[in-house]
Amino acid sequence: MSETAFWIFNRVFSSGTELLYASLLTAFFYPFLPNQKQKWRKPLIVFAIYLLFEWICNRVALPQGFFGLILAALLLAASRWIGLEKPLVFLLTLLYFNARISSGLMAQSLYFIVERSVPYHAESPESIFLRAAILVLLFLLSHIILLAVMLYALQHQMKKRLLTLHRRELCYASLIPTAGILFGQVISRLLVEFQDGVLLQLYERHPAFLAVVPVLALLFYVGGYLTIAFQQGMDALREEQATHYMEYQQTQAIRARIQEAEQFYARVHGLRHEMRGHLTNIKGLIRRGAYTSLESYISRMDESMSDFDPAFQTGNPVTDIIIGAVQRQCLDLGIRFQADFHYPNPAAYDAFDLGIILQNLLQNAVEACEKLEEGERFIALTGKRKGRFFLIEVKNSFVGEVVFGQDGLPVTTKNESAPMHGIGLANVRREAEKYMGELELNTDQQEFSATVLLQERSSL
Repeated sequence: MSETAFWIFNRVFSSGTELLYASLLTAFFYPFLPNQKQKWRKPLIVFAIYLLFEWICNRVALPQGFFGLILAALLLAASRWIGLEKPLVFLLTLLYFNARISSGLMAQSLYFIVERSVPYHAESPESIFLRAAILVLLFLLSHIILLAVMLYALQHQMKKRLLTLHRRELCYASLIPTAGILFGQVISRLLVEFQDGVLLQLYERHPAFLAVVPVLALLFYVGGYLTIAFQQGMDALREEQATHYMEYQQTQAIRARIQEAEQFYARVHGLRHEMRGHLTNIKGLIRRGAYTSLESYISRMDESMSDFDPAFQTGNPVTDIIIGAVQRQCLDLGIRFQADFHYPNPAAYDAFDLGIILQNLLQNAVEACEKLEEGERFIALTGKRKGRFFLIEVKNSFVGEVVFGQDGLPVTTKNESAPMHGIGLANVRREAEKYMGELELNTDQQEFSATVLLQERSSL
């Protein structure tokens, strides 16, 4: 290989290396980018940002440790256009650089071993250039393969469960990758040194480092991987605890409604015995001809009987009580409430399950309406049977913008410390899946609608 060809090789090698690293970064980010009609747009933005990062690094004299910060800053600035939250962008960038530096240190050790294993004799300049080009290609190939495998493993693990990255969780997940990056920066400065005009290599001066450095680099990578897995496990545990707490609260609420219904019907049963006494009194007033007193007596009976009329008669006491309680709550809050709900086939649906669905949907609607001014608040409930299907729909007014997460549910704005944070609609979806149904959420201007479709099942 001539000197000119080697010069051309260096230029092509440098450009090709940048494109390969940009492609790996884009592929690492790709599964986390939101779906869109033009699927190529957001990955292309990530790809272009990396090329801009390389262009800046090649023209600005900065310590090598600042390079990762430059890429992180560029990606964070573009987080709005790529559709990712800033904490996730920051963590993905850290994980990428940790994997890149760790794989680079492992490939560097392999390169040193291969370089010392290949016989070297003082030959023509063409042979020297060819040998150098082959060794550099081998280093790049080994580095790219290692980096691709490590990034794929991280990506596969992170796709299992997206982390909830609040400030504390982000600090935990970033600690080991940051330490790995700093370790790599220190070792890269020690790999090659010039002293009195003599080239000194770390692995020549300290042969033990030939094994120690790649092992430590691998441990930093594995530590970051396990931190992600641990955080995912903690997230799952917190969600499970919150779900159990929510289910307990809902179970208690439904039981309270059932108890109210039992008390109501107990009072009705007691009224049957009271009616005998009332009839005796009415007969006595008629015999005496005390029609004025009789009219007054019947009016008082009518008033006492009105307490036994449920606000809604859906065909089931549990849903009667739940909808009636929400109606009273809406009346106190100045919310216009409309309900057209007819209980389906009792043999095909469990009242407890329907109670959980109604309780969650209506309570979410009430909370959304509370953020509006009076006069703009409304909730509309419908529940109708269509063949073997039962359709429940709750519409309500809301203010602001509803942001849907990757699970299809709205990203909650409730206090993070609330034990029932963000799982009400998840419970509705779970109840719908019991009946081979689904939950559909839609927004139309300032109206939010939640539709639950249930299918009859023969045995419960």
